[in-house]
Amino acid sequence: MSPITVVEGRRLSLTNLDKVLYPGTGTTKGEVLHYCTTTAGPLLSHLRDRPLSFLRYPDGPDGQRFFTKNVPPGAPSWVKTCEVPHSTSGPTRQVLLQDLPSLVWAANLVVELHTPQWTCRAPGIADRLVFDLDPGAPATLVECCTAARWLHDRLAADGLETHAKTSGAKGLHLVVPVEPVPAERTTAYAKTLAVEAAAALPELVVHKMTKTLRPGKVFIDFSQNAAAKTTAAAYTLRARDTPTVSAPVTWDEIADCTDPQQLTFLFGEIAPRLARHGDLLAPLLDPDRAHPLPAAKPSRARATPQRSRTARDSP
Repeated sequence: MSPITVVEGRRLSLTNLDKVLYPGTGTTKGEVLHYCTTTAGPLLSHLRDRPLSFLRYPDGPDGQRFFTKNVPPGAPSWVKTCEVPHSTSGPTRQVLLQDLPSLVWAANLVVELHTPQWTCRAPGIADRLVFDLDPGAPATLVECCTAARWLHDRLAADGLETHAKTSGAKGLHLVVPVEPVPAERTTAYAKTLAVEAAAALPELVVHKMTKTLRPGKVFIDFSQNAAAKTTAAAYTLRARDTPTVSAPVTWDEIADCTDPQQLTFLFGEIAPRLARHGDLLAPLLDPDRAHPLPAAKPSRARATPQRSRTARDSP
């Protein structure tokens, strides 16, 4: 019989708490639920009002994995949802995780949490801009840091404030608070900067998804700004061999990175980082930190910032 727990007055049936989800560390489902509850404050703050897409992996990362945007069957009636328009299929309903009981319910399903760059209050109107920096072997997260520093400086030149987190997989996410604007505008602006970065750093960066172009380079994926796309949320666990987290990082950590392990964080490292740094992405929640996108203008190359201390083609 599954244990019943009460979370802030809501009864939840929790299943298979001893099941090993991460074979690389022996991490169990119970430990995953504990992580979600102890990190609930900052995690929920970055999920609030954003319709969720779930990557489910109930048998661990080596088992079946499937992506869903629809409300899962059997969701409790008290889990909040919102209607999300779709251009082809018509409106659908997606989950909102607004409180601790809802978060624990979702964690019991074993999910990665993915959000759009807009909220349910204004579907398709972005209040964040995102770049997903994805290294193609033998490039690593170290090379992503060099590309991230270029983008940081370029965005600053346009008056925009950039924050960084690990993807929890191989690369980095850069997130920029912006004054609300249609997602088409953020996508176009992000593409412009990705093209500029590829021109300024031709041996390091590509802006096209073509796989043959990507070995040894950093792919700057701007497409996740599209209204229909989502990105792994801050503090979410990832479906990897070990329980890695999409963790906020400082720009000093990015500048000092000479080994991918320096910016690879397991779930047990997040509480100490929060105690030391607080929520490094908290400025994203302050509307006064958002700035307008610049007016559309032709693409232009920018000067290359100082290279990192490691060679671009280091193993």
